[in-house]
Amino acid sequence: MSFTKQDIYKALETITAPGEGKSLVENKNVTNVVTFGDEVIVDVTISNPTLQAKKKIETAISDAIKANVKEDIQVKINVKVEKPAVKENPNLIRGKEIPNIKNIIAIASGKGGVGKSTITANTAISLAKMGFSVGVLDADIYGPSQHIMFDVEKEKPLSVNVDGRSKMKPVENYGVKLLSLGFFTNPDQAVIWRGPMASKALNQLIFDAAWGELDFLLIDLPPGTGDVHLSIVQALPINGAVVVSTPQNIALADAKKGVAMFQQDSIKVPVLGIIENMAYFTPAELPDNKYYIFGQDGAKNLAADINTQFLGEIPLVQSIREAGDVGHPVALQNGTVLEKSFNEITKEMVAQLIKRNENLPPTEVVRITTMSGCSSVKK
Repeated sequence: MSFTKQDIYKALETITAPGEGKSLVENKNVTNVVTFGDEVIVDVTISNPTLQAKKKIETAISDAIKANVKEDIQVKINVKVEKPAVKENPNLIRGKEIPNIKNIIAIASGKGGVGKSTITANTAISLAKMGFSVGVLDADIYGPSQHIMFDVEKEKPLSVNVDGRSKMKPVENYGVKLLSLGFFTNPDQAVIWRGPMASKALNQLIFDAAWGELDFLLIDLPPGTGDVHLSIVQALPINGAVVVSTPQNIALADAKKGVAMFQQDSIKVPVLGIIENMAYFTPAELPDNKYYIFGQDGAKNLAADINTQFLGEIPLVQSIREAGDVGHPVALQNGTVLEKSFNEITKEMVAQLIKRNENLPPTEVVRITTMSGCSSVKK
């Protein structure tokens, strides 16, 4: 008894596609049928990658053809597994813009103790002194410190109504708006959270906040690379990242990893540059002397090696630590060498952001431009 392709397809219509409620033919699992004498070859695709599923569909196809077409037919089945499309978690915010925030910059470090939070606080103040509207999100979930550096340790964000929704109003000082997990935790209590819980807390600080109009939102990331970093780059369209390091080889090795994280194909956040903190030590009694305690030009050389901009250096000075401890960052001290250093680094960071924003996609309507020697933000 001869048979045709149509006979084979008709037999395959009796088999239900796994988990679909439709036949293999209707669900387009059958990609090809070839008949030759008493032989038939069936190409079929399934989404279940297990060996059990493959064997089950092979048996079902063979039995259906022999029962409905010809009992002694020789059946060859080629099963191909197609990876199903990954469905996005509807509760996961990915690349969601925050209304009225024009530029988001992540401040990161490969390791702890290099002064990343100090750089963030002083850069934010320098931007505010230039006339920009600035916010700081302290995303260092396990070691928040910005509320201390801005002398608002005892403050609490208020609840305000925005378009019928209750939102957090950031605490403000020195012309900078601030949100930190430090406002909501006991200073003597350790934060012991797994990644998903930390990510949820971050999303609340980001999207349940009434930031208002901001030219810049600086994000003080935790040291290293991990869940929090992935959550941030997943949740926000970050314009650029700045990596902070000291000159020593151990710190530079980790800083290089921090840069590499942002340059991953799955992340692709432009790195605006590297800042070298604790670059050298100058004793007050020997103001013309520089002692390179942690090595010389380490971050500068790293920036050149990996083709990243060197944004500048900050010396190791006791007053920087003291100012941060008492909640009065040195960038507030007009006319000092340190205030000028932070000002120069901030200007260089903005200059790099200008270059980066020149290549933004059309959906990005906000640009930073340079006018009369100073930086400004415009639409």
